[in-house]
Amino acid sequence: MDSIIIKVDERLEGAGSVLPISGHIDQDSYSLGDHDFALPSGIDYDLVLTNAGEGILASGMVRAHVVGTCDRCLEDAEFDIASEVDEYFLFEAPAEEELNDDEDEVDFSLVSDDDTIDLAEPIFAAILMETPYVVLCREDCKGLCPHCGANLNEGDCGCAEKMGSVEAATGPFAALAGLNFDDEGEDSAQE
Repeated sequence: MDSIIIKVDERLEGAGSVLPISGHIDQDSYSLGDHDFALPSGIDYDLVLTNAGEGILASGMVRAHVVGTCDRCLEDAEFDIASEVDEYFLFEAPAEEELNDDEDEVDFSLVSDDDTIDLAEPIFAAILMETPYVVLCREDCKGLCPHCGANLNEGDCGCAEKMGSVEAATGPFAALAGLNFDDEGEDSAQE
């Protein structure tokens, strides 16, 4: 993703100053793990930059329409993302002694030496955070038949029924199919 550089100038000079920022990013795709996703309409963002005294708080929403591949049936899976951005850009890095034990692992960004911030990373992180780990075309997707590969959302291929009858005739429990448990229970009751 290209940088989205915002100058921290007189518009954000005093504590409490706010600057609304909105725009569109012509990003056409991204990847997450083994998944590739298309962004046919890019990414839209509406943020507010606030001078919070020790830094600039960037907060707001990002939105995107995403097209991926269903993990079950391999057809297109479309979904919309609406995610919050909440990033703090400090004017100066905190001294080691100012960090609590809990804050040792806290990530933070800094306002650059040329008084700019780059919003691309928090916007992209917000998109990634709302991208599902398991991508489905619909919640009740039936997937593909493991035997013939037919898309079970389009109809039953009949393989399950065929495989079930073969399994019943040749499976490890096939010998139990001939047992009649009702007769045995009656004999025990008569004695």
